[in-house]
Amino acid sequence: MNPSEKPPFHSTYTPNIPEILWKNQLTLVITTYQAGKVIFISASSENGLIQLPRDFQKAMGMAYHQGKMAVATREEVVVLKSTSALAKGYPKMPNTYDGLFLPRSLYFTGEVDIHDMAWGNEGLWAVNTRFSCLSLINDNYSFEPKWKPKFVSDLVPEDRCHLNGMAMKEGRPEYVTALGTTNKEFGWRENKTKGGVLVHVPSGEILTSGLAMPHSPRLEGNKLFVLLSATGELISVDQQSGQYEVMTKIPGFVRGMSRYGNLLFIGLSKMRKSSATFKDLPIAQESVFPGVVVVDANTGNIVGHIKYETSLEEIYDIKIIAGMQRPGILGVNTDDHRAGLSLPNQGFWAFPREKDETGMAGAN
Repeated sequence: MNPSEKPPFHSTYTPNIPEILWKNQLTLVITTYQAGKVIFISASSENGLIQLPRDFQKAMGMAYHQGKMAVATREEVVVLKSTSALAKGYPKMPNTYDGLFLPRSLYFTGEVDIHDMAWGNEGLWAVNTRFSCLSLINDNYSFEPKWKPKFVSDLVPEDRCHLNGMAMKEGRPEYVTALGTTNKEFGWRENKTKGGVLVHVPSGEILTSGLAMPHSPRLEGNKLFVLLSATGELISVDQQSGQYEVMTKIPGFVRGMSRYGNLLFIGLSKMRKSSATFKDLPIAQESVFPGVVVVDANTGNIVGHIKYETSLEEIYDIKIIAGMQRPGILGVNTDDHRAGLSLPNQGFWAFPREKDETGMAGAN
C-alpha cells in the first residue's frame, strides 16, 4: 500500500506497544499543532492499537491530573474532565469507553503561544512563550504573569528567548528551558542550535547552558530529564553541578515526554525541509519518521516505537492517562458535548428539546 492509499493517521508500531498499554491500562495522549489534533492512543487488545483524533486548533501543551486535562490551543485553553457515568451511555458509541473527557471550561488567553502546562498548588501553570514568562491561567485576565527569567527585562509579546518547557516539583515550577538568553524580539533564533539553557526557577540561576534546543524538562524522582531537540538526544542532568550525560540518541526532533514506571514515552517529529527554523538543524538529515519512541529510563535503550505514515508530521506534547483502557474525548468544535450533563456522582445525556413554531427550542 503506497502512502496515498493509506487512511488518515495510519501508523505502524512495535509489537510490545499494545501489550504495554493493555497490561498497564494506559492510554497515550499526543498533541499535534501541525494537524490541529489531540489524539488518544489505546490498546484494542494485547496485539493492536486504536486511535481517537479530535480537532483542537493548533494543539500544543497539555496538563493532566486525576482525570482532568487542559489543552492549549491557538487562542484558548480548554479544560476537560472525564466521567465514567457519561462514558457507558454515550449515544454515538454506547458501551465503548471506560472514561469520557468533556469540555468543562474555556479560558480566552489570546494568541500567546502557550507551550508546557501543569497543575500546581496555585492553579494551572503555563509557559507563556510569546511573553517570555510563566503564567497562571484563570478567569481574571488573559493570563497572570508569575515569573520571568532574569535576562528578560520587560513583559512584552516578543518571544525574546523562546521559553518553552517546565518541570514541576511539589506543586510549583522548578526548572524551565529556553532556546536562548536573549533580550530582544526573536533573539534566540541567532544561535538556536547552541544557545539553549536550563534555568532553576526558585533561584533564577542558569543551571546548564550551551544546549541544543532544549525542550520538555521532567523531574522524575531524583532524576532530571531533558530533550535536546536539535540533536535528537535524551539527557540526564545533575541538579547540583548542571553537568549532563547523554542517555540515548533518537533519529528525529524530540519534544514531549511522559514517564510510566521505568519507561519514557517521547514525541518524535519529522523535520520540514522548507522550514527556516528547522532545515539546518543537526538532526535534520537523520529525521526518519514522526511518532512516539519508548525509552528505558534506567538504561537509555529504545525499546519500542509508534511510526506515523500519514497525516501527522509534528508532535508537541505527550501525556499518559493511567487507569483507563479506552477513554473517549469530545472537543469544542461540535455540539456533542453539550448534551452531557455531569454531576459529582452521576451523569445524564440530555434528550433533544422540542422546537416551537418559531423553530426555537422550547422549555418542555
